[in-house]
Order: sequence, then C-alpha cells, then structure tokens
Amino acid sequence: MTLGLGPGSGRVVEFGPGTGRFTEAILARGVPAANLTLFELDEEFVAHLRQKFPGVTVHQAGAETADRLLDPGVHTVISGLPLLSMPTAVREAIVGAAFRILGPRGSYVQFTYGPRPPLPPDQIESLGLRVNRGHKIWANLPPARVYRFRRA
Repeated sequence: MTLGLGPGSGRVVEFGPGTGRFTEAILARGVPAANLTLFELDEEFVAHLRQKFPGVTVHQAGAETADRLLDPGVHTVISGLPLLSMPTAVREAIVGAAFRILGPRGSYVQFTYGPRPPLPPDQIESLGLRVNRGHKIWANLPPARVYRFRRA
C-alpha cells in the first residue's frame, strides 16, 4: 500500500485509517507527519490517531468531503475503506473526491479482498481512470490485493 512513498513524496492522504496500521507504514517510509492527512469517521479512532500521531492532520469527516477540506496537488491517496460493501453512489463520491485532490500524476491506492478491482469497469470508465492490479498479500487473512488507480 505504501510502496513508492518517501520523504519527497509530497502530501499523502489516508481514507479510513482506523487504528493507524497504514498510517504507521506511511510514516515509516519517511513521509513527514506534516504532509499526512487522515479522514476517519469514528470518534474514538480519531482521538486515538491524534494522540498516537502528533503532527498528522486528522479530520473527523467522511472521505467524500476531502475535496472540500484540501487543496489539489496530493501525491497519493491510500484507502482502507471497504469500497465493495458500499453503494455505487458512495463509492463514486469517495473516489471522485480523491481525484479532485490528487495532482495530475497522483494515484489512489486501494486494497480489496475480492477477486476484482473495488470499482466495476463502467465506474472506472465513467471516472476516466485506469487501474493497475498490484500484488496479492497472502500474509493477510483473508488474502488481499492492492490496486492503484490513475487518470487515464
């Protein structure tokens, strides 16, 4: 999920950080805390994240609001959200917001437990995206696959 991130990556946004597993990995790659912004709905997780990761911006807000709170030019959006379990309109709002804040060469990284990308082909096309299937993470239970979305 954090492959390619480092001290010079620029701004990184995480959707649905929960307890902060990906957050830890992002910071371990050298992304400065000041360049990381999290979007989390759960009040207890927000309090935990703010305490555990000083210097990281944590919004108690849905991912679909990211474009109302951030300026464009983000390098990477990493999502731990369960997109496949969400209604089509919600998925589209979340991914749409991500691409409104991403820079021209930015990427949206999403994992899923399903055998296909977490967006159906028609939604990928309507959003003007292309998708690269990443590695299968066998050590995860259940196994997960990482997908990277970019503008077509």
